[in-house]
Amino acid sequence: MEKGKIIIVEDEESILTMLSEFLSNNGYIVDPFIDSKKALFALKGNEYDVMITDLSMPHIDGLQLINYIQREYLKTLGIVITGYGSLDTAISAMRWGAFDYILKPFKFEEVLTVVESAMYYSKLMKSENIPKGLTGKANLLRRFSENKIIRENTMLRNCLKDKYKFENIIGISFPMQKVFEMIEKVADTNATVLVTGESGVGKELVARAIHYNSSRKDNPLVVVNCGAIPETLLESELFGYEKGAFTGATGTRYGRFELAHGGSMFLDEIGDMSFNLQVKLLRVLQEKTFERVGGTKSISVDVRIIAATNRILDDLVKDGKFREDLYYRLNVVPIQLPPLRERRQDIPLLLNYFLERSNKINDAEIDGCSEAAMTALMDYTYPGNVRELQNLIERVVVLKRKGMIDLEDLPDKIYLAEQQEQGHFEIEKGYDTLVSNFEKSLILQALQETNGVKSKAAQVLSLNRTTLIEKMKRLGID
Repeated sequence: MEKGKIIIVEDEESILTMLSEFLSNNGYIVDPFIDSKKALFALKGNEYDVMITDLSMPHIDGLQLINYIQREYLKTLGIVITGYGSLDTAISAMRWGAFDYILKPFKFEEVLTVVESAMYYSKLMKSENIPKGLTGKANLLRRFSENKIIRENTMLRNCLKDKYKFENIIGISFPMQKVFEMIEKVADTNATVLVTGESGVGKELVARAIHYNSSRKDNPLVVVNCGAIPETLLESELFGYEKGAFTGATGTRYGRFELAHGGSMFLDEIGDMSFNLQVKLLRVLQEKTFERVGGTKSISVDVRIIAATNRILDDLVKDGKFREDLYYRLNVVPIQLPPLRERRQDIPLLLNYFLERSNKINDAEIDGCSEAAMTALMDYTYPGNVRELQNLIERVVVLKRKGMIDLEDLPDKIYLAEQQEQGHFEIEKGYDTLVSNFEKSLILQALQETNGVKSKAAQVLSLNRTTLIEKMKRLGID
């Protein structure tokens, strides 16, 4: 029994022959074309389930073919073939409507995985009434892919592992691919790196990826959170101290710089470091030497510095709160991590990763997300970024344990916002309940926009602060 109809467009004859034979042997009807013009003519006379096309071809390239089936053949899904050097183009093709991509050199089992997935969605699309035009196809495909998200795309996962080897950083979006490329370029150098981005975007993961993909990987990576250690203790933590340097210093202690010798040091929240310590850090960066607290002997160290902050150091420099010379010393290679709301394409992959891990840790059996739940999760703004998504999934897994995540399993701020967005309310819940839910949604939104400051939230809602607090108690808002 035939599994579906595929057209392959590839100007390298050897690849075209191999793919055609392999897919034919696996039960598919295959029409191979080495000439993209002839392939375009064939598309006009046949209804294919899947088109596999190389990106770089004479006359008509792969992007043009993808664009063509997007406009004219709504139920044909496109898969592009590309090499690592053209990865950006492949991602662009997905933006324009390609279903997936295959990286050269490829393994046949990986090709089969991508083709089977495309066939699955193609058959689903044929059972639906698709609105005419590009938008209808794109929206329907998004709905199917989001509803099927429990299975992470094998091809993309292998791309992350084989090319980048940054297994704990997950992302297929264009902004994250740029981050991966930068990590790859800078990892095995001694350049100082400054990682910036909002809280929860994964700055420490980037630091670890840089260290463990460098020649220093067999030596320590020492992590210091400059914002979590009081200024009076941070100096001795970084540089150590000599016996008798202060009351309670009963012996000599090595600092973090000495412990990191030969390796890397990750200075998180560097923007919170005091001005006095900035001077001492600058000297370490310039001269590779320092003295312990209470000591006079200069100690030489070989440490690669990776710093991170969620603050805008340019503004701190202008305000005189951060040394300009230190800023330029740290900002040799800047890596800006995008917030999750700017890389929504990665939400399904991240969700799948956190779901699998949380299922294993909590001995749970959550199978995935309903369409409504996935839509709500894709539309949410995530002020806490990836960390918020991770905590959200762990909470749902712990409380639900089995089955599929539904819309009502999500936190109120997501569930109620989605209900309000859809203009849909479950009438059977009763008038009082619906009104309370709507009121709760408004209060939660106001608190979110004002970072939890009740007085400001009350102003936004045109309420007295005491009235707001009473409503929060009545509605069970902590």
